[in-house]
Amino acid sequence: MTNVIIIAAGRGSRLEHHTDERPKCMVTVAGRSILDHQLAALQSHGLTDLHIIRGYLAEKLEVDGASYYANTSWRDNNILHSLFCAREAMKGPFLSTYSDIVYTAEVVEAALRQPGDINLVVDRKWHQAYEGRVDHPVGQAELVQADGGRVLQVGKDVGPAGAAGEFIGLASYTARGAELMRETFEDLESTLGPDDLFRHGRIFRKAYLADLFEEMIDRGIEINWTPIDGGWREIDTVQDLQAVNQAWSP
Repeated sequence: MTNVIIIAAGRGSRLEHHTDERPKCMVTVAGRSILDHQLAALQSHGLTDLHIIRGYLAEKLEVDGASYYANTSWRDNNILHSLFCAREAMKGPFLSTYSDIVYTAEVVEAALRQPGDINLVVDRKWHQAYEGRVDHPVGQAELVQADGGRVLQVGKDVGPAGAAGEFIGLASYTARGAELMRETFEDLESTLGPDDLFRHGRIFRKAYLADLFEEMIDRGIEINWTPIDGGWREIDTVQDLQAVNQAWSP
């Protein structure tokens, strides 16, 4: 059984009033919540073992049959530490997904095509979503540098020159990949304090998931990527919400 870990603790303040009374993943886009779009795509591949990391307005985020993990420090940490609130669900194969993205069943299929133990879904047509996207510029994209099927660098510090695409926030892991993730994070956890510098000038508790991937690459751990050409969108700002409402409406 492949677990699905949904990282859904943050507020999403750039969506302004849309998250005043509901978590970011419960915001409605194209007639249904962001989370409902995700669940439909995941369930089309039989992925129903859901593990949801909650924080902001946790009591308003409920899915039948899901397991929950509390990120009580969601105001002070970032997506990497949020993910590891659910480390108990990382003891076998799993998918991890950001909670502010919508994607099709075909994108989930790409995530499941695992060429290795850790596989990132990367959009080769990423630049199309940034046309006119002034509230979330290219500098905030988690871009990927690659050599063949291997990831060399990933994150907001990569830059667009020569980028293979954008990591969309959906990744898959074999049981061995999950073990490597846990081992690397727990090694860092044992040597770094929450406010110690980690990567790219960020302190450890504010690290991104991409920072852990880069740390693993530096340690000689292979991370692979699977290309897609669209079929997903991020909803991070009000401008994004308006654009995706238009693009994804029936």
